[in-house]
Amino acid sequence: MEQEEVRRKKEVLRTVKFALFSTSAGIIEISAFALMENLTSFSYRVCYLTALVLSVLWNFTLNRQYTFRSAGNVPVAMAKVALFYLIFTPLSTFGGDYLVESCGWNDYLVTGLAMGCNFVTEYLYDRFFVFGASLDTNERARKETSNNSEIILK
Repeated sequence: MEQEEVRRKKEVLRTVKFALFSTSAGIIEISAFALMENLTSFSYRVCYLTALVLSVLWNFTLNRQYTFRSAGNVPVAMAKVALFYLIFTPLSTFGGDYLVESCGWNDYLVTGLAMGCNFVTEYLYDRFFVFGASLDTNERARKETSNNSEIILK
């Protein structure tokens, strides 16, 4: 029972970390989007794609290191994330472009909806597919496990 409680707390903490890092990535994404939207004459599509790429790179780097604490092969993990975005990006870009350009929806509302969808689907994808087999394998996780074992033994 105690092991299950520890595992549950670890997963809650992992989810909170992902949410916080995703929030920072969201701030980067919406800031980049707003700058491009207001300072350039680029289409919604170009503004959105540029902002999305910046936020994905930020989010991947932080979540691999601190949330999922993976020592797994970085190029393989990046390829898996790229696969996710090969599907998500066209759907959100063309869907968003349609809602903004053809239906007259607000640019920021559409971007916010895409970001919310991205948050939920990417967490599940990263947790179970990208980093599932390499969770808590980096040096930081090993040190924590070692420290916890020493505390328990004392």
